[in-house]
Amino acid sequence: MREAQRCVECKDPPPCEEACPLHNRIRDWLVLAADGKFLQAAAISRLTSNMPEICGRICPQDRLCESECIIGVKNKPVAIGAVERFINEYAFEKLGRIPGPKRAWRTGKRVAVVGAGPAGLACAEELVKRGYGVTVFEAMPHAGGLLVYGIPGFKLEKWVVERRVEYLKRLGVEFRCSTRLGPELTLDDLFNQGYEAVFIGIGAQKPKNPKIPGMDLHGVHIALPFLVRNNLGPDRLPAGQWSRDDLDGKLVTVFGGGDTAMDCLRTSVRLGAARVVCVYRRDEENMPGSRQEVKRTKEEGVEFFLYTAPVKFLGDEAGWLSKVECIRMELGEPDASGRRSPIPVDGSNFEIETDFAILAFGFDGNPVHDAGGKLKVRKDGCYETDENKMTSWPGVFAGGDAVRGPDLLVTALKDGRDAAGAIDRYLSPRSEAVTCQEGSLRSYA
Repeated sequence: MREAQRCVECKDPPPCEEACPLHNRIRDWLVLAADGKFLQAAAISRLTSNMPEICGRICPQDRLCESECIIGVKNKPVAIGAVERFINEYAFEKLGRIPGPKRAWRTGKRVAVVGAGPAGLACAEELVKRGYGVTVFEAMPHAGGLLVYGIPGFKLEKWVVERRVEYLKRLGVEFRCSTRLGPELTLDDLFNQGYEAVFIGIGAQKPKNPKIPGMDLHGVHIALPFLVRNNLGPDRLPAGQWSRDDLDGKLVTVFGGGDTAMDCLRTSVRLGAARVVCVYRRDEENMPGSRQEVKRTKEEGVEFFLYTAPVKFLGDEAGWLSKVECIRMELGEPDASGRRSPIPVDGSNFEIETDFAILAFGFDGNPVHDAGGKLKVRKDGCYETDENKMTSWPGVFAGGDAVRGPDLLVTALKDGRDAAGAIDRYLSPRSEAVTCQEGSLRSYA
C-alpha cells in the first residue's frame, strides 16, 4: 500500500500506461492498491493482461512502464511490477483460483492454435471467452513455451505457469501436447479436421549463430538447449538424451548480452562453475536485455568482458574446447537497430581460457512445415502478416516472436489478444461478433 501510494495519479494518458505495449490500466490498479482494495486492483489488471502475475515477475519494467514513471525523474520509480505481482498473488490466495469471466454464447466454430507459448495462450483465452472451441497444439510435453522451456525456474517458477494453464483448461481450452506440425500433421490437415481458422504462435527458436572457426569442438553449446536440459526435470523434457551438464569446477564463457545470455550465466553459477564470464561486443548501455537482469548477474559474481567479440574457438588434440580467441571492439555509427555498430580493433586479439562455451547470439524464426508454400516468410524465418495478424494464407493468423522475432512477453500477449479479435471478425459477421469482459468488480470485492 505504501508503495502504491507513491503514485501521483498522472493525468491522461499516464506515461507508464503509454509505455506498456498492453496499455495496462496501471494508474487505476495502483490507486485501488493504495487503498488496500487488492482484489479490485487485480481484477482491473486482468482486463488488459492475460498473465499479470507472470508479467509482474519477468517483464522488463525498467525498460517499459517504470522507465516513464514521473516519480523516477528524481527518485526511484514506483515499483509497478512488484505491485502487479502482489495484487494478483493476493487474489489467488483469497479466491483460490483465477475467477472465470462471463463467457459468450457458443459459436459452434473451432479454431486451432499452434504453439502454447504466451501469444498462443493469450489468443486461446480470448477466443474461448468469445465462445469458440479452441485446441492448442504444442510440440513439447507441457504447455507454456519459453515460459517453461526457456526461462529458468529461479526467475519464473514452473507452477506459476501451470496454474495459468489449468485456468485455461477450466475455461474449455483443449491441449494436445507432444504434437508437432510437420509432414504427418499439416495446416491443411487442421482445416480438413474442421478448424475454421489457425493461429501460429510458435516463437522464434532457431539459433542465430555467426560462423566462427572451432564451433564444432566439444564444449561449445547453444543457449536454448542448455537452458532446457539444465532447468527442467525429466518429466517435462521431450524424449531423447537430455541430461544436466556437470559444470562443477568448469570455466564457462557465455557469448551475448540479452536476457537469454543472462539466464545462461546465472544457470551456470548455480551449476557450480568455477568461473563464469560474459563476452559482449558492445557496452552495457547497449545490451538488449533487462538492466535488472544484468545487475542480478553481476551480483552473483559473473565477470563481464565488454567491447569484446569471439574470433576463434581453440581446442586440444582430442577435440575439446580449451580457449577462445577474442578481439577488442569499439563502437561506430548506429546500425538498423539504432545501436552503435561494433568495429574490431586491429591487433587487440587475446585469449580467454574456457572449457564450456554457450552461444546466446539471438534467434531467428523456424516456420512450421508448409508443403504448398502458401505462407510468406521473411529472410529471418518469421511470418509476414497484415494489420489484422493474418498471413498470406487466408484464415491463418500469426503473432508473437513468430512474426516479430525475439521480443517481450507483453508484445506476445498483445499479438495474441489482437489476433483473437481479428479471428473473431473473420469468422463472425459484424452483427454476430461478440466481446467478453470479466464480471463486474463488485463480484471480486
